Amino acid sequence: METLNKTSLAEQTRKGACLAFFSAYQDMDTARMIQLATPDATVHFLPMGEDGKGTFWEFGRGVWQLLMDCFPDLDNTVDRLTTEGDTITAQVAIFGTQTQDFLGITNKGLRFNSDHVFVFQFDGDDRITALTIDWDHAGFCRQLGS
Repeated sequence: METLNKTSLAEQTRKGACLAFFSAYQDMDTARMIQLATPDATVHFLPMGEDGKGTFWEFGRGVWQLLMDCFPDLDNTVDRLTTEGDTITAQVAIFGTQTQDFLGITNKGLRFNSDHVFVFQFDGDDRITALTIDWDHAGFCRQLGS
């Protein structure tokens, strides 16, 4: 019973960390987002290939800040969180209206709404050690008129 309780507590704590990440994302607070991760945590934005890999604290923060600058009404809705061991998978809708050019996508003032999958990995202290993010990039580009 004690093992089950420790597992349940870790799962709930990690799910809480994921929700805190998305709450900070909604508040456009990149400092709060990155504080949930270890200093050596990594991030991989899958549709960007090898160019989408980097450190959570620097590369991730830079991409998220650019998104927030180019989509000032950026928001998200967490649809589902699932757990498997030290990994939490979040299915999330991300949406916003473009007001500036973004990574080669010319600003046409269009809005996107895109389903994303965030896969968080945690250490024993319930801090994010790695995050992988996937979405339909072609669909994202189409919605923005690219």
